[in-house]
Amino acid sequence: MRAETHIQDRRLSFEPAQMLQGWIDMIAPCPWTAHAGCATRHHHRAETKTRIPLYTPEQRVRRDATPWTMVQGLLAPLQFLVFAISLFLVLRYLNTAEGYLVATVSVIAKTALLYTIMVTGAIWEKVVFGRYLFAPSFFWEDVFSMLVLALHTAYLGAVLFGIGTANEQMVLALAAYAAYVVNAVQFIWKLRVARLEGAVS
Repeated sequence: MRAETHIQDRRLSFEPAQMLQGWIDMIAPCPWTAHAGCATRHHHRAETKTRIPLYTPEQRVRRDATPWTMVQGLLAPLQFLVFAISLFLVLRYLNTAEGYLVATVSVIAKTALLYTIMVTGAIWEKVVFGRYLFAPSFFWEDVFSMLVLALHTAYLGAVLFGIGTANEQMVLALAAYAAYVVNAVQFIWKLRVARLEGAVS
């Protein structure tokens, strides 16, 4: 009698466990019956999964060989220098209401450099990645660059067509500059990643 009771207790305790295992298998099926095997499998996948590099070896060779890489390397710091000067002039105008013309000229100069670096950057991207824009390695940077370009262009339109007050135009310029800073940080980060990848390879 005691043995039968023991077997019955084991059967009752086993059936809920079986049901629980069945529910788990339905939600997260695994080729192993033991939980440890499933966990090991997922852990192994997480460890062996590798991030896609920014450049393939062929793309890295093209990047280093094309003169457009040097053009981008020269235009980027030049644009940032003009941006810093222009930002000072715009903020000075907003604080003192003086120097509107020089501030406007500085924003136009910054915008002209932006157009230049966008065009030459598209050519660089075509040479290295085979497409003018939205290469996978720089997709989100290019997407945000479109916003930066749109805001700068909107400022030019406001100035040329006399839309808004002088203060409103300068605030629009500041919005364009804020987007530019975010975009610059994106590219600086990708430059750092590229250097780290180059050091490893």
